Amino acid sequence: MSNSVVILGRTLAAVALGLMVSGCPRNAEEPAPPAQPIETPATAQIPTPAATALTRANLLDAARRAGSDYASGTAPEGVDALVGRTFSIVNPVGCSGPAAGLPAEAADGLARVAWNGDRTVIQFSLTPGNWTDSALITGANGNWEEVEGIWLTRPWLETEACPVVRSDPLQSAAAAPTGQTVGLAIVHSQEGSRLDRRNGRAYAHALRGDNEAPAQWPSEGLRLRLEGRVVGFPGGQAFRCRAAGPDAAPVCVAAVQLDRVALESPSGEALSEWRGG
Repeated sequence: MSNSVVILGRTLAAVALGLMVSGCPRNAEEPAPPAQPIETPATAQIPTPAATALTRANLLDAARRAGSDYASGTAPEGVDALVGRTFSIVNPVGCSGPAAGLPAEAADGLARVAWNGDRTVIQFSLTPGNWTDSALITGANGNWEEVEGIWLTRPWLETEACPVVRSDPLQSAAAAPTGQTVGLAIVHSQEGSRLDRRNGRAYAHALRGDNEAPAQWPSEGLRLRLEGRVVGFPGGQAFRCRAAGPDAAPVCVAAVQLDRVALESPSGEALSEWRGG
């Protein structure tokens, strides 16, 4: 009887041990847990910076390229990258000081400063030229009813300040100024507002002194700021050029919409401004 109990006890122990072994985890035979996706922090979307306004140097550089293409007979393809861009350019004004007086006919797109009769007030004047029937505009097929023009003087000078070169005092006669070669053609469509047109009216401003004192002219001259957007000519080019011959510098003008004109001090303070004509 005792032997039967011992054998039964051993059998039960073996069964229990087998159950324990079968209940233990068997790492080698278990499938690996599914891979969990690695979460990475969202990358912040950096907005594309807006294109800055074209400067005087940008416009003059583009005009030089357009003049070279015209002289070499190269026909650029596609739409010029300047079309649709805004611009804010500066023309130095009165670098040689005020003149004795304004010319009777000054509707030529050039800014001028001059003394009044008793030399107490300095007059600024800029009358856009009528370029509607000029060789650079006719045949452009731009559906423009009127085109007014303003020249960018001294196109060889990219800076917005007056040149430091002075006239040679030993010369018996003043050197003739170089003709204008780069300009802004301000285009007006038939559907456009008539209020945006100058129609022969000058941008004008008077500089006066304190109390009864005469006006003082800054040695650095003044700044004429022109702001707007390049609309371009039919065909997609910002500039159109013409030359009198193979040895003449091409004259190139950009078709633009003009939004603001301002006369500024040398430090950039607006002395007078005009918007929308």
